[in-house]
Amino acid sequence: MRRLATAHPTAFRAAGAGLVFLLTILAAATSSSTALTPAVYITGAVVSASFVVVPARHWPTWLILATATVGAIAMKPTGPADSPARPALILAMLVFSVLSEKTAVLAATIAVSGALALAGSVTAALEGRLELANLAALAWVVAAAALGQAIRANRAQRAMLVERARRAEQSREDEARRRVQAERLRIARELHDAVGHQVALINVQAGAMTFLLEKDPAKARESLEHIQNASEAALAELKLTVGLLRQPGEHEPVEPAGRLSRLNELIASFTASGLRVTCDVTGPARPLPDAVDLTAYRLIQESLTNSAKHAAGASASIRLAFRPGTLALTVEDDGAQAPAGEAGTMGHGIIGMRERAAALGGRLSASPRPEGGFRVTAELPTAAGATS
Repeated sequence: MRRLATAHPTAFRAAGAGLVFLLTILAAATSSSTALTPAVYITGAVVSASFVVVPARHWPTWLILATATVGAIAMKPTGPADSPARPALILAMLVFSVLSEKTAVLAATIAVSGALALAGSVTAALEGRLELANLAALAWVVAAAALGQAIRANRAQRAMLVERARRAEQSREDEARRRVQAERLRIARELHDAVGHQVALINVQAGAMTFLLEKDPAKARESLEHIQNASEAALAELKLTVGLLRQPGEHEPVEPAGRLSRLNELIASFTASGLRVTCDVTGPARPLPDAVDLTAYRLIQESLTNSAKHAAGASASIRLAFRPGTLALTVEDDGAQAPAGEAGTMGHGIIGMRERAAALGGRLSASPRPEGGFRVTAELPTAAGATS
């Protein structure tokens, strides 16, 4: 019912109002002490319609309660103590209590109870007798107000728990992201301070040696010794840094690094797993810088891995375009759904690919295709030494 109310609010309220009206008339018709006078029909129609008109017009919710209270008072001179206006009044109080703060509900309960008691007193004075049953509606009004506040408090508590869980999850994600960023900066600083210093020394000694080879072989030999010592120190620092990154039990990979020259082997491995892959190359192929070659291979590898995982049984296509100063690549599949994480939150694989492309000064985009499936496109600068 909550889903129906959210999807079709006006129709849902109209159906509820019609049900209230029918129940009112049915209660009046089955009561031996109630006559189906025009006042009964008019009062029932006005009170029931208020449940639709007030929310639809975005009027204050207390108007529903006010209308129901007036209807209950109007029925007192002609109706019995169990007047059919009572259920509408109780329902109106329940709705108002669910949608209002405690102070407003308390004030409304006092006002409605006072109005009903006053109307009952006037009716009793005019008829010369006091019907205690007329005061029974007051207990139902108070009970409806209390029930509405209980429902409101329960909703607020559940919303608070959901929000608290969301914030806790967001906090954990932010902390993990902050730690990863801090670790990246620390590694970059270590490499710059340790390895970068030794490489700079090697560069200086190598430049000096070119002038000393013919003029002073002894000093040239000394420069070679400095280069050897600096290179050994740089390798030791680099090995230490890599060792800190490696998890216990991990081993050095023995397979050669990925290159576009091994693209056919990569395609064959995915074809064996059931993914149909085609490759199209345009433009004159040429040797690429190592960083660009490796990055292009890794982007294709990750894209095909996503296709194999999330578009099982589908087909994928690779397009490589060798352009002046740029290598453009596109990998797309015709699967029924996008890779996990791409429809909502960004997956780690896509984030890693974007970082690889950005490190070379390139760019990468990944998104679902309108006709179905997923597409990854990237442009990588191929000029030697191109960086971000």
